[in-house]
Amino acid sequence: MANIENRMHNYIKKHQDNFNFKQFVKQAFAEDVGNGDHTTLATLTKKQDGKMQLLVKEDGILAGVEAARFVFKQVNSDIKFIEKIKDGASVKKGDIAFTVSGTTYQLLTAERLVLNIMQRMSGIATKTNQLQTLCKGTKTKVIDTRKTTPLFRFFEKWAVVIGGGANHRYALYDMILIKDNHIDFAGGITEAIDASNKYLKKNKLKLAIEVECRNLEDIKKVLAHGKVDRILIDNFTPAQVKQAVGLIKGKYETEASGGITEKNIRNYALTGVDFISVGALTHHVKSLDMSLKAIK
Repeated sequence: MANIENRMHNYIKKHQDNFNFKQFVKQAFAEDVGNGDHTTLATLTKKQDGKMQLLVKEDGILAGVEAARFVFKQVNSDIKFIEKIKDGASVKKGDIAFTVSGTTYQLLTAERLVLNIMQRMSGIATKTNQLQTLCKGTKTKVIDTRKTTPLFRFFEKWAVVIGGGANHRYALYDMILIKDNHIDFAGGITEAIDASNKYLKKNKLKLAIEVECRNLEDIKKVLAHGKVDRILIDNFTPAQVKQAVGLIKGKYETEASGGITEKNIRNYALTGVDFISVGALTHHVKSLDMSLKAIK
């Protein structure tokens, strides 16, 4: 668990300047609460105290406990949050992740935001863990993509880290990724690579350059030209990826993507590729079932 906590700490530290957690919570409540949680206001008094527990209703990997703690503390710093299970732990139906106590009005107003974050994050962490486990015994790391929910990327990529995977580039600003459209518009793969290097030099930026290759001929062109850090082997079969990795011979990092699922991911990992990117980790995943229940 210490390793997971270190990865979480490093993730938050790296991206905290690009994500305002307090502003997110404020906007989320503005969207959901508006001029008042009228059901709670109608049925309870604002001074009534209560206690709730996060009930896990499905087996998986828990993620979002630290996010939930922050949300409740933003609602009221006096709310008492007691963690029972840490982020990254395997959980089963019936487990209690944490308890929280304070005024019932504030607990119920925060309930849905906390659940939306945790269910989504736990679903992503569970899927990531499943895919990374299928790659066990190889050097391959499962990574995410930018196929994320707008304004929710911070949580989704955080969940990938908790699940044992790793992040690709976080956004457009922290890596050069030359894809098929860039290549076609630039006039060719070597032209796009040269333009990228010229741009980085002119603007005094130190960013890694990755280039997408659609066939073995593209890979041969990149190997002859150089000036990149990683080669994206896109929409190849496992046999073709193995051939490509053999050509590259460790000169550059390698990444496979396109049509990779739990049914074939191990075949891709066995090719010796460094990374496998799976967009479905964040755009096509089932949330883990859980609920916040009052403790009488």
